[in-house]
Amino acid sequence: MTTTIEVHQDKQKIYDILFDEQMECFAEHFQTLGFQNRKLCIVTDSNIEPHHAENVRTFFEPLTEYVCVFTMPAGENHKTVETVCALYQFLIEHHFDRHDCLAAFGGGVVGDLTGFAAATYLRGIDFIQIPTSLLAMVDSSVGGKTGVDFDAYKNMVGAFKMPKAVYINTAFLETLPEIQYFNGMAEVIKYGAILDLSFYEFLLTHMAEVLAHDPEIITQMVIRCCELKCRVVEEDPLEHGLRAILNFGHTVGHAIEKQKEFQLLHGQCVALGMVCAAYLSWKRGMIEQEEYLELRDVLVAFRLPITVDGISKEEILTLMKSDKKMDANTLKFILLRAIGDAYVDQTVTDEEILEAIEVVLYQEGEIDKEMGESAKA
Repeated sequence: MTTTIEVHQDKQKIYDILFDEQMECFAEHFQTLGFQNRKLCIVTDSNIEPHHAENVRTFFEPLTEYVCVFTMPAGENHKTVETVCALYQFLIEHHFDRHDCLAAFGGGVVGDLTGFAAATYLRGIDFIQIPTSLLAMVDSSVGGKTGVDFDAYKNMVGAFKMPKAVYINTAFLETLPEIQYFNGMAEVIKYGAILDLSFYEFLLTHMAEVLAHDPEIITQMVIRCCELKCRVVEEDPLEHGLRAILNFGHTVGHAIEKQKEFQLLHGQCVALGMVCAAYLSWKRGMIEQEEYLELRDVLVAFRLPITVDGISKEEILTLMKSDKKMDANTLKFILLRAIGDAYVDQTVTDEEILEAIEVVLYQEGEIDKEMGESAKA
């Protein structure tokens, strides 16, 4: 059975997110997009291509005039302008015009890069999202943010470009490495922490099923995350206000990613950033200490780190001030009034930030024994 979420902008539907465990269920919807006599380029990466690319190419062949596959090297370090240029060259050589379409088939890196290429090739062509990682399904494939990294600064070059459709088939998660699965759980936990206490409690109640990859619970979880993100994006599509709360944990997280030279995954860095933000929320008297500690425990339960070594808190602060999320030389920090209720704060001082970063710095013997090795990145 196919579940559909309609995404609106200015009270007009702009695209659908479709959920099903069979790719064939998306064929009828794709035909309504009008690409029967157009070319389609499937953009994927070297990890996904051996497992799924041929099946997806075969799926689209009868639905379009011509299908080709562009495979980029896997990894955040390849989410660059250079890779976009290689894709431009591929599209030119295959005579793609502005009426043709790209399909982002992969995780968040593939989706972000493909969307940016679609926004800029010939001043903009259509694209669809077919996310294969949990992180991409619940977050990066929805909302129209696209971009690439520049000099290891996260998404420093980008554009807003809404897809024509998002097709989510959770069966792709069956071949996802465990570390990537739990990488996506950081964004899942984020939605509960900032927007929906009942969803946060759902994750606690169904922790065993999520850890065991129960298909029914995973599908419910992914759908709810998309519903929550769509609610925010519809109200603030270009991140002028409310949408900034989706950056909970990202302010510190992006800086850690850069300092660690992408040795840690995005979700792992976001988890560390969420610990910092929750700590400040507690120290400012908005959430209880027990809630702060519970959030840390939830992250650990889902195999995410709450401490990290090999970083300098002073360097993290410097990198944060170079982030694209700066506003008039002021850091926008996302804090919690309560679990399920986040807001943008621009009054956090350098001293507070340094204190919060200190909390996630790993020191031998200071991690709670019950946290185990999974608590350290």
